[in-house]
Amino acid sequence: MSQLNQQELQNLRHLIGAHDVAYQKMQTYAQQATDPQIRSYFQQSAQDAQKTKQQLMSFLS
Repeated sequence: MSQLNQQELQNLRHLIGAHDVAYQKMQTYAQQATDPQIRSYFQQSAQDAQKTKQQLMSFLS
C-alpha cells in the first residue's frame, strides 16, 4: 500500500476519532437504557463503531 499524504492522514485521524467518540457514547447509552431492545441496539452500535475504528486504524500500519 502506498503512503498516505498529509490530507489523507488528517482525514483518517478525524474518522478514527469520530468512531471512538461514537463507540463511547453508544456504550454510555447502552448502560443507561432500561429497555432490553434499546440496550441491545446501543450495544450493537458500539460494537460496529469499534470494528470500524479498528479497520480504519489498520490503514496506519
